[in-house]
This record gives sequence, structure tokens and C-alpha cells, in this order.
Amino acid sequence: MPFSLVPDRLFQRYADITPEYLKGQGITLLLSDLDFTLAPKSVRRPDQPLRDWIAELSENGIQFMIVSNNRSGTRVTEFCADLGVPYQGHAGKPSPRGLEAAMARAGADRGHTAMLGDKLLTDVLAANRAGVLALMVEPVGGAVTAWQKVLHAMQEPFKGACRRRTGKNQ
Repeated sequence: MPFSLVPDRLFQRYADITPEYLKGQGITLLLSDLDFTLAPKSVRRPDQPLRDWIAELSENGIQFMIVSNNRSGTRVTEFCADLGVPYQGHAGKPSPRGLEAAMARAGADRGHTAMLGDKLLTDVLAANRAGVLALMVEPVGGAVTAWQKVLHAMQEPFKGACRRRTGKNQ
């Protein structure tokens, strides 16, 4: 199991990840974190742009599933039900077990799966340990608390390594 905190690719926000990009990488299953990746933690229901993005993925043959460590099953259940997407709860990221369970449910393998998230210590590390494409976005709503600001500042060297490797300055 590789131990790396460097994402494969950085994006400003989830909507910047197009079906064309994913198909070009051979991705047929996109796993995604929920909190601060798709919506701020305080948002109870998905908005229309998120619905449209997921519909576009589906129209292009890309399955979508939320993989969350969220302790509140109610919020994730309601959010996913509104979106009409499955989720793998209590994923235990950075353990790869939740991602592996989601891939098994979707009938996908590592080579055709990507994981999207906003945190290196959970989402990116889990993706790298599971052997799937690790995609990272800036947190929706930004880092708000002092602890979040510290965590995101600590992520910068790893994000910089990704930018240097990919030649992308996003």
C-alpha cells in the first residue's frame, strides 16, 4: 500500500472536473467526499449546479458515489437521497476499506476509479492507499476555523509537489 499525501491532480472546485477529463483518464467510477468537497458541512441539501454536474457525469457513463467518514448518517443519507446517488458511510478514511467496498458495490476496479476530496490526510491518502486516481479540490466555503486554516496550510507543500509534477498551477 503506497503512503503518499500528494494528489495526482488539483482542481479549484468539483465542477472543474469534466467528464472528458475523467474519460481521458479511463475513469468509470468517481468516488467523492461530501463535506467541504461538494458542499459546506452546514448545507443540508444539494444545490442545482451539483445536481447538474452529477447528471452530466452519468450521461457520460461515469458512475458517482459518495464515500464519507461523516458520523451523522442522517445528513449523508438525506443529501444522497436528494441527489439520487449511493454512498458508502463510515468509510474510515484514510483506510482504503471504504473505497474498496464502494468499488465492489459499483463493480469497478482500481484502474477505472478516482477519489475526489479536499483533505490530504483522509481523502488523498485513502485514494493513494487504495491505488486509485487521487483528485483534490479546495474546500468549498474555504477554511473557516483556526484548526481548518492550520490543516490547509500544512497541505500546501504536498499540493505544491502535485503542481510541479503536473505542470499545473491551479
